Parts: sequence; C-alpha cells; structure tokens
Amino acid sequence: MSIQHVLAHVSAQPDEVTAYTMGPGRIAAIVAGLLALAGVIVGGLALLRSTGDSRRRRAVTAQLLGAIGIVVGAIVVATADGGLGTGNGLGGDVVAGVVGLIGVVLGRLALGRSRRAG
Repeated sequence: MSIQHVLAHVSAQPDEVTAYTMGPGRIAAIVAGLLALAGVIVGGLALLRSTGDSRRRRAVTAQLLGAIGIVVGAIVVATADGGLGTGNGLGGDVVAGVVGLIGVVLGRLALGRSRRAG
C-alpha cells in the first residue's frame, strides 16, 4: 500500500464525535429549550405579578415563545437521524416540547385572567 492510499483512507473517515460535540441538532435543542423556558418564565410572571395591559402582553409573549419552542423541537425531532443518546438533540427537543407546552398553558391562563379582570 502506498502512503497516498493510506492518507486518502485516513482523511475519508469522519471526525470522532464525543459527548461534548455541538452538532446542529444539539444546538437547535438548546435554542428550543431556552425559548420554551423563557415562555414559562414570562407566563409565570404574567400570572403572578402583572396587571391589566402588561399581563396581556406577557401572556401573548409566553404563548408565542412556548409555541416557537414546540415547533423548533418538533422540526428537530422529525429530522433526527438516530434515537435518544445519539447526539442529535432528540432528548433535549422532547423536553423543549413539554416545557413549551407548559409555557403556552401558562400564557393562556394569564390571558384568561386578563380578560376577566379587564
């Protein structure tokens, strides 16, 4: 075997993926999770500390952030190559979907309270 053949074979092999490698699936899972978490926080604030117009704005913001987290998570889940533990961000996206749903529900509850109060 020539050295050129060996070098071509070595360079054709994919890079090693470790537990710390940040692929596009993991990055999307982090973004979806952060958006969904922001929706939960804003929804909780809308329920606890807001009155009138600020409650309505926060409720709508919570619903939007939660829904965006759900959609981004669903897109990555639909396009993931492997299952849980493969590094595609599948587990994070499932969590982002659940947290996003909580954000949407909190926003909806706050919106209902703002309509009753106003």
